[in-house]
Amino acid sequence: MIKDTIKLTLDGEEIEITKGATLLEAAQQAGVDIPVICYHEATSPNGLCRICVVDVDGGRVLQPACVAECQADSTVETRNERVERSRRTILEMLNASVNLDEAPEIQQMMADYAADDARFPDAHLREHTLIDDNPFYVRDYEQCVLCWRCVQVCAEDAQYTFALTLKNRGHETSVTTAFDISMTESPCVFCGQCIGVCPTGALKPKLEWGLEQGWSADEIWQMTRRERKRARENSDGE
Repeated sequence: MIKDTIKLTLDGEEIEITKGATLLEAAQQAGVDIPVICYHEATSPNGLCRICVVDVDGGRVLQPACVAECQADSTVETRNERVERSRRTILEMLNASVNLDEAPEIQQMMADYAADDARFPDAHLREHTLIDDNPFYVRDYEQCVLCWRCVQVCAEDAQYTFALTLKNRGHETSVTTAFDISMTESPCVFCGQCIGVCPTGALKPKLEWGLEQGWSADEIWQMTRRERKRARENSDGE
């Protein structure tokens, strides 16, 4: 069976790709690296972060490669001056509002695109109190880039638990549970998939976090045992 394919030019090279493929898939096939933040192979692409934008036929707006489909006979540039300026600005704005200390991949992007980490000196970092409400992991939303990966993997993309959602808007947007209940009260089954897809330190295993605080593994184990027992008792009492 002959596949339905199209041809386009990507960074000066003509390539053939299956019709319906995204620009990101075309770039991956051609061995061209396009940076991503919200995109993850385990979750549905949604084009939130816009770090993967590319220039298609010099159009009025840049296209998010993770969701934009390849068009026949189009010309795509993945890293011209226009694309670099857009990615650099996105990184600078992200750095101005989120603590990226534990996001090495994003820090590398900052270096690759010569982003100025002091471009927006009057910006305000998002402030959140660390949430330690269960025996298995902590949530530090000051480090959350709102990629939505954890929400997606907890929902239709994997677990179908729907323990996580978003609240508020704009600068105050954050990931949360429904009605801000604790994780032990939520439908969370502590599968750990949300931690696995988090690109920053916003979600971290309790053991890793505890060791960073200077606690011994035994101290963490004893503490989490008490928390698990308390969570079971609360659950049995409902």
